[in-house]
Amino acid sequence: MSKKERIVVGLDIGTTKICAVVAEVLDDTSINVIGVGNSPSRGLRKGVVVNIESTVESIKKAVEEAELMAAVQINSVYTGIAGSHIASESTHGVVALKKREVLNGDVNRVIETARCGAVIPADRRVLHVLPREFIVDDLEGIRDPIGIAGSRLEVDVHIVTGAVTSAQNLVRCVNRAGLDVADIVLQPLASSAAVLSPEEQDLGVVMIDLGGGTSDVAIYVDGSIRHSAVIPIGGNHLTRDLTVVLHTSHADAEKIKILHGVSLSEQVSDEESIAVPSVGGRPPRLVSRSRIAEILEPRVEEMFDLVRREIRRAGYDGMLVAGGVITGGTSLLPGMAEAAERILDLPVRSGGPTGIGGLRDVVSNPMYATGVGLILHAISHEHVLQGVGVGGISMGGGRWSSVLDRMKDRVMSFF
Repeated sequence: MSKKERIVVGLDIGTTKICAVVAEVLDDTSINVIGVGNSPSRGLRKGVVVNIESTVESIKKAVEEAELMAAVQINSVYTGIAGSHIASESTHGVVALKKREVLNGDVNRVIETARCGAVIPADRRVLHVLPREFIVDDLEGIRDPIGIAGSRLEVDVHIVTGAVTSAQNLVRCVNRAGLDVADIVLQPLASSAAVLSPEEQDLGVVMIDLGGGTSDVAIYVDGSIRHSAVIPIGGNHLTRDLTVVLHTSHADAEKIKILHGVSLSEQVSDEESIAVPSVGGRPPRLVSRSRIAEILEPRVEEMFDLVRREIRRAGYDGMLVAGGVITGGTSLLPGMAEAAERILDLPVRSGGPTGIGGLRDVVSNPMYATGVGLILHAISHEHVLQGVGVGGISMGGGRWSSVLDRMKDRVMSFF
């Protein structure tokens, strides 16, 4: 296989930034990152495209930068999807075993039965059908049932759906940037692939991807995803709070948040002050860092309180032995892990992509979790190593109908 056949690209289209990550695939679990491109995102709101032209231009800039660094031409990408339109539900399926033994066809049948049991509105599409556990007769907790003797096979699945129009607009933007969409992946799944260890997923862990417009939540127990959700608060809300209270511009508020922001007011003293630019030609004002922390802290608390409520609502309170992992650009705010620990009452760590080669020092930052995770998810579930063409598998031109066909067939990639 030539080098071009071993290149995969993850395109993270976020509310505040668009990131393209180019990697050379070594095997089913190992990659070398060889190129990265970033561009400010100006066409999305809360993870949803609201301005196609601005989004297309941002995608082009990020991809061009990644192409230059990696010295390759990018033709197709794996892109993530998130936003308030994402929803999930759990369903159950059961089939009789004709051969008194679980075969591949039986696994496919029972998962399809579970998928068909979900009531999906016409304006929504299934993005992922994720098996949580299999049951053969009365034997529960089976991850891979192939070859087990029995008369009945059951499965619990986690089904993730998204709005058709939101996915269409996402694909349309990528296509208008001159690229094909090899597949669409739920962003929390991608981020989890980059930052969670198998031990954490086995013991029970909540992954929180703190983005610009929203925060994505994924709960893993016994090695499989059990629940996913989108929290409608992200880094932009922190910036907006600073803008309103400090009477400064959004751009200046963002700089203040990044350079001087702290999640917990107790971590700074009143003696530290910074100059806050005003608007309308007014002179700058001196504001203490503790005042900035006092503005940010309530929103941070609200963010993690919503996560805590989601954990309880899903029924996993007290089951997350491995605690929590925060990632994403907003997780870089000092004190964020400590704030999460205090509110969630769990041990929490900050996590960036691990187990990668190449530009490791660049992409180990939590802000690259989704971009790297898209590649890791692709090579583990979509059999990229059998594909052709730069950017991974070339499937029918990557247009919307082809993407939908791959969504329907995606469940088969787990076995």
